[in-house]
Amino acid sequence: MSLRWDKYIWAVRLAKTRSQASEELSKGRIKVNGQQIKPAKEPKVGDVISISKNTATFSFKVLQLLDKRVGAKLVADYLIDTTPLEEIEKFKTYQLSQQVYRQNGSGKPSKKDRREIDDFLVDWE
Repeated sequence: MSLRWDKYIWAVRLAKTRSQASEELSKGRIKVNGQQIKPAKEPKVGDVISISKNTATFSFKVLQLLDKRVGAKLVADYLIDTTPLEEIEKFKTYQLSQQVYRQNGSGKPSKKDRREIDDFLVDWE
């Protein structure tokens, strides 16, 4: 069975599309066994995938190879999460810090918000 890394990452639901998986591999955000690889390289059982998201690095170990995309419940048969707790905490902290800026869906700042931001920034100068 011939399999590419971008297809495997898509099939085990680490990326929404194959093209996103390929792009992440090419840019070096996803590494295999600590090295940047090309999307067309073939995965092997036992390889370790490292995915960098914002401030954290998530790690997964390949248990089995597959040829088709699987449901979310079946991913555990093909991949095991080996991410340290410190990395998960770093990611949660990053997400919380991003929520402080503005509420989702609140749109751009109003005129009043803009004046308050300007007044705040003037006080810091």
